Amino acid sequence: MYQDSVLEGGKTVKRARTAKLKNHSVSNVAGYLFISPWLAGFLFLTLWPMAQSLYYTFTDFSLLSAPKWIGLQNFQEIAQDRFFYNSLKVTFTYVLTSVPAKLGFALLVAMLLNQKLKGIELYRTIIYLPSLIGGSIAVAVLWKNIFGISGFINHIVPLFGIPAKNWIGTPGTALGTLVTLSVWQFGSAMIIFLAGLKQIPSDLYEAAAVDGAGKFRKFVSVTLPMLSPVIFFNLIMGVISSFQSFTAAFVITNGGPLNSTEMYALYLYEKAFATLHMGYASALAWILLVIVAIATMINFMASKYWVFYENEAGGRG
Repeated sequence: MYQDSVLEGGKTVKRARTAKLKNHSVSNVAGYLFISPWLAGFLFLTLWPMAQSLYYTFTDFSLLSAPKWIGLQNFQEIAQDRFFYNSLKVTFTYVLTSVPAKLGFALLVAMLLNQKLKGIELYRTIIYLPSLIGGSIAVAVLWKNIFGISGFINHIVPLFGIPAKNWIGTPGTALGTLVTLSVWQFGSAMIIFLAGLKQIPSDLYEAAAVDGAGKFRKFVSVTLPMLSPVIFFNLIMGVISSFQSFTAAFVITNGGPLNSTEMYALYLYEKAFATLHMGYASALAWILLVIVAIATMINFMASKYWVFYENEAGGRG
């Protein structure tokens, strides 16, 4: 009888395990079914195109004929391409000027909108609304008209003693108009900064006030350290998006004048779809991926010196 009880108990445990495994399998299948649209999109719209692009990097491919394997020839030609180096120079100049300016302006606006004023929610909505269409073709066309020879800016600057000029058609100022547009598209960074500011405990400012700290000292000693993780996030996102900037350069200046706004992404586009050098363009794309990866890695490595997290020992990140 004891053996029968043991056997019966073993069968019960086995059936329970089988039922559990069956339920687990059903749950897995249901989960994969729910994420299958994303998986399909990732596999066929991201991973497969990237694999194809990597293969085309080592080929001579013009979209009009079959790819021909040429090894590292595309990279050898890129190394001797002066327009490639010019696009790098323009893009790095754009990134190093637009990202800090945009983040600084976004933080300033966020601090202004963090005040306890009547109707502040309406002000936040009004200021953020332009960012909803900030990267569109329509805004780029509008910006082109504003900074044109007969645009709005040339009706304003003479009031400050600045002579009117074709801001877009002058090599020294054309890139500046694109940087200005980037700064104007500050809405997303501003919203993130505003959320970060609201998470800073008010007792820190009260303690600083007791110690005699003024507004500037509070900003430097409390706001910036507590906001550093948010600044770091916006910095990473800003650098990545700036390296891929295309629409403004394509619509407003089309790389001119004298290639002064020939962004890297615009040069890549021209090689791919204007001259149909798809293999060459694929090599450019992978070089850009490496550049962005290196820039991101440098930012992560440097972050340990200035990004602070309050949940770690000593409040240090």
